[in-house]
Amino acid sequence: MSNILPFKLTDELIEHIEHLIQEHKDEELKTYLQQLHYADIAEITHELSFDDATYVLRLISREKASEAMTELDDDLRDYVLENLSDKEIAQDLLELDTDDAADLIADLSEERQTEILSQIDDVEHARDIVDLLRYDEDSAGGLMAKELVKVNENWSVDNCMKQMREQAQYVTRVHSIYVVDDDEKLKGRLSLKDLLTAPPKSHIKDIYISKVDYVYVTDTSEEVARLMSKYDLEAIPVVDMTKRLVGRITIDDIVDVIKEEAERDYQMAAGITQDVEADDSILKLTKARLPWLLIGMFGGLGAASIINGFQQGMQNYPILLIFIPLIQATAGNVGVQSSAIIVQGLANDSIDGQLWNRLFKEFLLGLINGLAIAFIVMLVSHFIFGSEWFVSLTVCIALVTVIINAAVIGTFIPIFLDKRGIDPAVATGPFITTSNDVFGILIYFMIAKIVLGF
Repeated sequence: MSNILPFKLTDELIEHIEHLIQEHKDEELKTYLQQLHYADIAEITHELSFDDATYVLRLISREKASEAMTELDDDLRDYVLENLSDKEIAQDLLELDTDDAADLIADLSEERQTEILSQIDDVEHARDIVDLLRYDEDSAGGLMAKELVKVNENWSVDNCMKQMREQAQYVTRVHSIYVVDDDEKLKGRLSLKDLLTAPPKSHIKDIYISKVDYVYVTDTSEEVARLMSKYDLEAIPVVDMTKRLVGRITIDDIVDVIKEEAERDYQMAAGITQDVEADDSILKLTKARLPWLLIGMFGGLGAASIINGFQQGMQNYPILLIFIPLIQATAGNVGVQSSAIIVQGLANDSIDGQLWNRLFKEFLLGLINGLAIAFIVMLVSHFIFGSEWFVSLTVCIALVTVIINAAVIGTFIPIFLDKRGIDPAVATGPFITTSNDVFGILIYFMIAKIVLGF
């Protein structure tokens, strides 16, 4: 048994590869790279200069280079494509499944796409790529590949086996066998076990399974991901509006969608309005971060204005100032917790029931958490900070009210936005935190004014 160590990217490895490039030791470099997985090659190229990365991708076989290019960051891939000839890119497209091929050239100009596709000898492969390029990249049509195995319901089992052998040579992985009628409309799916055990002269229409999950070309990538995740599907067929079978989506494409969606939601929750990475330019990072920072600034000014309006009360009870950070932090944290759970539930399609029931549940949860925290704060306020019991009670009443308010706001806003077709992820992070800070301070001083009478 051979012991193959997992690939590990190190500074020493990058230095060695850069040395081989500089010394033009192509055969040694090519021999090493060819034994690596294409994802490992892509990881290596991200640590090289753009020119060296292009050099590496030109050196290795077109099959491995094409696969590696599908894993590159956008900037590096754009640079590599700019420096490859149309013929080289056409060769790469031939090595890829149609969905990956379409993704590879999707951002190129239409003129260059046309020139590249004209260089592909396989006319049907080129036609399939053209067909995929017309779909929105965030739709099922933009995700699907044309490669699949389909059989006609009127075929005999014997004829079906022959046809499948021909089709399978063009399909990397055969997840499912789809059944269509003479008009190419999806009828169902075929179990390989049923096919192998059926009499050779029997017909497919007698053994296929009519129940099959499918999506339309216009369905969003999020809808496809939700369906495949719910039913644990490795692949799902895609049909047009007349229910003609036009492609399939496999689990590897959906994993990418889920990952990108999670990254986008995480950034939005953190107050970043664009899809950015750490290596992006300062200008791009500034544009992504500044809008939410400005919202936070105005929220802070609003809170300061509220505090300024209660100067008389703070002069009479200066100890109230001590608890302002506690009120703001607690309100912000509770709001983010509530909204994060709701946003996650909306993403997983697990939020059901009426809105009022959901709000009432959050009200009770906020009440229980608020009473527990308020009890601790009352003891600390009186015995450590030395405040009077009356003042401590005021802080506790305000704290319970603020927590309930934050929980309700954190629940209501994401659901409200979702019902109006707005991504509920925008409700989390700075938006919820800032709004609850302002409301928290207002509630705190209003209750203090009522109870303490200033």
